[in-house]
Amino acid sequence: MTKIWHKGAAALIATVLLGGLLAGCTGSGSDNRQDGDSYKLKVLHNWNGSTGSDQGITPIEEVIREKTGITIEWEYTKGSEAEKVNTIFATQDLPDIYTGPAWGGELDGIIKAANEGQLVDISDKLANYPNLQKSIAKENVPPALYEKAFDAFDGKQYLLLQNQPATNEDGMDWLYGFYVRKDIAEAVGVDPQSVVTKDDFYQFLRKIKDANLQENGQPVFPLGGFSNGWAVGIGNTMFFGSNYVDRGDGNLEHVFFRQEYEEYTLFYRKLIEEGLLDPEVFTQTDPIAKEKINQGRIAVLAAHYPAILDASKEYVTANPGSDYIPLGPLDRAGAAPDRPVDLAIQGNNVTAITKNCQGECVDKALELLDFLASDEGFLLTRYGVEGVHWEMVDGTPKPVQEWFDKFAEDASGKERKNVGIGIGLESLTGLDRINSAAGGDIWADQKRTEAMENARAILRPNGIQVISAYNPGDVITKSPDWEMLKPSLDRTGDAWTEAVFAKSDEAALRILNDLRDQMKKTGYDNAMEYVNENLKGKEVVTLQMPN
Repeated sequence: MTKIWHKGAAALIATVLLGGLLAGCTGSGSDNRQDGDSYKLKVLHNWNGSTGSDQGITPIEEVIREKTGITIEWEYTKGSEAEKVNTIFATQDLPDIYTGPAWGGELDGIIKAANEGQLVDISDKLANYPNLQKSIAKENVPPALYEKAFDAFDGKQYLLLQNQPATNEDGMDWLYGFYVRKDIAEAVGVDPQSVVTKDDFYQFLRKIKDANLQENGQPVFPLGGFSNGWAVGIGNTMFFGSNYVDRGDGNLEHVFFRQEYEEYTLFYRKLIEEGLLDPEVFTQTDPIAKEKINQGRIAVLAAHYPAILDASKEYVTANPGSDYIPLGPLDRAGAAPDRPVDLAIQGNNVTAITKNCQGECVDKALELLDFLASDEGFLLTRYGVEGVHWEMVDGTPKPVQEWFDKFAEDASGKERKNVGIGIGLESLTGLDRINSAAGGDIWADQKRTEAMENARAILRPNGIQVISAYNPGDVITKSPDWEMLKPSLDRTGDAWTEAVFAKSDEAALRILNDLRDQMKKTGYDNAMEYVNENLKGKEVVTLQMPN
């Protein structure tokens, strides 16, 4: 995913000054925690675009309050999750409980906060909360992530991992890919499954462009995505297998230094230059992106399939036959045609209690999290209130038909949120056992289930294999040169986007080379030497599809 965030010097100075002003004003907030008979906890759900109910406390939250005596006060993120992590600790405007992405700059920011004493060490309390203890047991955490975030603080424990599949049966394949509107593929006379190579993909977008399609007087973009460029860049898998590649001598280097990365960049620059890719895709908000989809103005969408099905539901309902269906499968660089798709399926949230929460607050937070991670809490957050929204039939959860129909008819998703499903509680439920201990997605309508299975049959003809190898991206963060290198390495996404919009191929390559030079000056070579030394004899990720 490529994101653009403009940070001016004035904004940086303002943040620093504000952090200084507020640092002395932060406390536990205990004076405001009692909410009638319940205890109030503030939870930050650090996922861009996430939202809650628009009708106050939900039925699911009512049950949580009855069971735990706790009322949740939600905060949601609009914008960069990594920026949000940095901002809350710079300004000391802290929640009691933080939960957010278990990867990238977001995870790095939380680990940094732990090292700086911004989080609560829960190591001496975990024995009292078996559901939480189980979620971070060594056997339940991917090895590189365990070393990086859980076995990294000299016996102290600051983080919890959420939604790690309890079994292979529970692993979620989000079916990332490029999906085209069926009616548009038919209009330009191309079988979506015939689009396999990079050139096929380009020629297909070109055909759509040349067809001069319009919706309500506005042009249809051949290729588009969601907010901040998510996830149009996934075409990178046609050029290289992962972010770290073997340079030919058994040692790894970052793909940003490779010719394949240049080819990938220039390919996308060509898409922008020829009007094949929506030029606003890297800066648009989520509502704007979804508005374009609901206006019928995006021919090919790049993202995971559930997001595409959700975003296009209103348009497809009003325009039968306009369903988004998968292209390809497209070629995967470095992968044999019969190779199963390599996926990293791991927990998607890390959760922490911040220093804003002290004393009784810590115990209350752990009680809440342990309940949500119990089987009872897991079923409650996924399905709603037993006996109201769903029933247990012969040991299997089954939806109450009235609620199944309500959810199926509601294209906006508000009905679910007003029950409490999809408001962030699922991000706090420990190991994911949606299939092994629950009943799967009982709310999925038959048409959606069929669409997912049809896409799976096309995109995964040889199945999947879950990656268990070490990710060099986790190892490099432990290098002595990491803090110096990190600002440069973090700019690779921005540099790629700048290069895509450059006026010429030469100018695009200059942008890449300038950052390459900067990375070299800030410790890249030493950091990679550290990575290669520490990964000797270990299985390393060299092929990975987005998930």
